[in-house]
Amino acid sequence: MPLSSAQSEPTLEYLSCVEREEELGLLRNQAKIRKSMLVYGPEGVGKSRLLQTFVEGQPLALYVAQMRSPREFLLALLHALHSADAGIRIPGNIDALSSSSLKGIVNRALDTGPFLMVLDHLDAPSRVVTGMIKDLVYYGRTPLIFASRSPHMEDIGALRPLCALKSERIEIENLPQKIALEFAMRNAEKIQLWASNLESILSSIVEWSDGNPGAILHMLKMAQLPQYRVGDQIKSHILYIDYRMGRR
Repeated sequence: MPLSSAQSEPTLEYLSCVEREEELGLLRNQAKIRKSMLVYGPEGVGKSRLLQTFVEGQPLALYVAQMRSPREFLLALLHALHSADAGIRIPGNIDALSSSSLKGIVNRALDTGPFLMVLDHLDAPSRVVTGMIKDLVYYGRTPLIFASRSPHMEDIGALRPLCALKSERIEIENLPQKIALEFAMRNAEKIQLWASNLESILSSIVEWSDGNPGAILHMLKMAQLPQYRVGDQIKSHILYIDYRMGRR
């Protein structure tokens, strides 16, 4: 069973984007030349954190956190355009408008500035959604930065041609062991996790997670629960078994 979205894409408060400066620079360069880019990597690796950091320095970036339907996608874009102070007003009768009408409003709005669409948590989008995104990219000449677990058709569907070149894809990998251990230590301190065997537990968590930030946070939260403690120690064996069982 996969981690929930809250667990899989954590806010990495104690891990600055210094470790992702290369990826951040690639995104900024791609935005300058108005080209699309795919960010991909496993759940919990920090794709959302990277995109959110990127968006902070791009006032015309239209960030959409999730989209479950074409209408939800268009509404999120409209609100992002409004927030970007692009002179876009949200129609008072927006709930009564069809998806076609909403798409027309978004199309016209995209023509008013050099916007950039940033789509997070893309997960096997439907043909309707991918068709709509491609129309907005081509019609409005609006580049797209989007995140997915992999660059394959089963995850990004018909959007794959937008990032056909290797230079148009960024793979976000798990943290190196040293950085992952520092991340685990600081977050254990943050949640006031203590045990006489905490040092060995943190080393084990880093090993079990393969350096995945989301998995580390998930196991730290598990370690706070009373069923994983005996006296002043954390029961590492039971914690590991339950973690592995929970991910099936």
